[in-house]
Amino acid sequence: MKKHLLKIFIITILFSQTGFAQNNEEIILTINDKKITKAEFERIYKKNNNIANSEIDKKSVQEYLDLFINFKLKVFEAESFGLDTSKAFINELNGYRKQLEKPYLTDNKVNDRLMQEAYERTQYDIKAKHILIKITKDASPKDTIEVYNKIVEIRNEILNGESFESMAKKYSDDPSAKNNGGNLGYFTAFQMVYSFETAAYNTNIGDISMPVRTKFGYHIIKVIDKRKAQGQIKVAHIMIAVPKGITTEDEQKAKEKIFLIADSLKAGKDFSEMAKLYSDDKGSAKKGGVLPMFGTGRMVEEFEKAAFALSNINDISEPVKTAFGWHLIKLIDKKEIGTFDKLKAEIKTKILKDTRSQKSKEAIIIKLKNEYNFTEYPKRLAEFYNVVDDSYFKAEWDPAKAKNLNKTIFTLLDKKYNQQEFTQFLNKIQNKRKPVEIKEIVDKNYNRFVRISIIRFEKARLETKYPEFKYLMQEYHDGILLFELTDKMVWSKAVQDTTGLLEFHEKNKDKYMWGERYECSIYFCENEKTLKKVQKLIDNRSTKPISDDEMLNTINKGGKELLKINTGVFSKGDNELIDHTFWGIGSFDKIEKETNFIAFSGKKVAPCPKTLQEAKGLITADYQTYLEKEWIKELRNKYKITINKEVLDSIN
Repeated sequence: MKKHLLKIFIITILFSQTGFAQNNEEIILTINDKKITKAEFERIYKKNNNIANSEIDKKSVQEYLDLFINFKLKVFEAESFGLDTSKAFINELNGYRKQLEKPYLTDNKVNDRLMQEAYERTQYDIKAKHILIKITKDASPKDTIEVYNKIVEIRNEILNGESFESMAKKYSDDPSAKNNGGNLGYFTAFQMVYSFETAAYNTNIGDISMPVRTKFGYHIIKVIDKRKAQGQIKVAHIMIAVPKGITTEDEQKAKEKIFLIADSLKAGKDFSEMAKLYSDDKGSAKKGGVLPMFGTGRMVEEFEKAAFALSNINDISEPVKTAFGWHLIKLIDKKEIGTFDKLKAEIKTKILKDTRSQKSKEAIIIKLKNEYNFTEYPKRLAEFYNVVDDSYFKAEWDPAKAKNLNKTIFTLLDKKYNQQEFTQFLNKIQNKRKPVEIKEIVDKNYNRFVRISIIRFEKARLETKYPEFKYLMQEYHDGILLFELTDKMVWSKAVQDTTGLLEFHEKNKDKYMWGERYECSIYFCENEKTLKKVQKLIDNRSTKPISDDEMLNTINKGGKELLKINTGVFSKGDNELIDHTFWGIGSFDKIEKETNFIAFSGKKVAPCPKTLQEAKGLITADYQTYLEKEWIKELRNKYKITINKEVLDSIN
């Protein structure tokens, strides 16, 4: 994980995504037979130094050229090892490519329009009813027309005076309609599928939409109300559950209980504690009844209405009845709809996950068809109606049935796509499914084949069409190779080459010296009496030697812990007491700190080299620097480097 993050960091630092369109193909540098243009060097130089054309310093250009040469030498060395042909490298580069391709494969104008449209819709909540007649996505044209005609008839009956609610209960395939008459309550953008949302927002209050198709089937929508968006709200609640089928007596007890709790809250009881004690919503009860922040359409209508009716933070509602039971609601926070700039990133993410993202994809296909002079031959497509049969729906179709079809079926610029390519596509994607008309399945898969082919054609031309994309791909290519080989030759090698690290430390140990230190024992005594005993033992060491362990055994007889000893070699900053004793005002005999009495015994330690273990991090880093310098020397001797000074001097 750490190596992966480091790799991303290196690529990002070396190659920030700022494009410089350059047409200058003068050769500034040749390494063996590899020619590097002025444009490539100048672009990377400017990006990494973040300078404008008028601010170039000749000396810094020369200095950066040395770094650039070192970078290219490593990349060419990696290629000579075949690292750019490994499966791991190819997969990683393709992963970066997929990310870089995305902006080039969407229509920015359509995306901007969708984002603005979505934001404008979030400013309002819609209350609507609907009637649904289900139909599968792959229904036949005949079945589709029948369902469409049926819902048109229902709409006409409502327009002629029938109640929308009664027709919803009678005909709607939405199971909830039997109870709510098709009422969806209030909703806002992104809470319904895009086509349904669009129909609702484009229908006037009181009107009924024309039939609208979604993945569920056909709907008609009656808009009841349109209001200014309420934003989001955070509340806590106490719920007394009223399960379905409960007796009238038990229902009355639940009601009495919630009103008793309400009286306790009015008397000053803590809402959070009452929620923990009494709420039947155990998930929120342990959090004091607190619920996640929510907006329009996320709660049942009665709960939402009561919650948004609270005006001030910490206000508590009267008991509210919903299908789940009785609730008391406390307002914790309110948040208004943010500005477009604040919500832009969030809206963009939602669009990518929403069916409306298809609009941008459809737009780019239309744009590319025009750009590449897309030409198709419908009669040659029609020939497939005679060779594809019902076996296709059993995933048993034999592509040999189309072996005689070899003509061009469509073209993009001068590239021809023939019938056999479509045949192989049909074969590859066939699966068991409900039978439909042969023409329908062939046309559907042909359109899919066209879309995929156009996108692939565009992807293959990105380097040609967009120089900045070409440069970015080259930089990611080089950056991955740079990381992989540097890791092998320097970073991991410094860690794994224990013998080399030892030798490096031995040759350079005078660079890793300890400064002034003291070898000390600090004696923490329980009381002054113990301190006097310890001082006496320390003072008599010259005639009666005693180790710290022996001192502990002497003082702490009988299992009493009257003395603790902290022994070590201390540099300045390691220990506050040692700093004060030896680097401060001088030695002293006694420090009273809270209830402890403290004594010291120690001596100054002469400066000496740190062991490898003591300075391993610093030594390893220096060893890596050493390895890289030696590696660069080796590469500069291995490769022939030719600099075109005239071209270098022309950078301005």
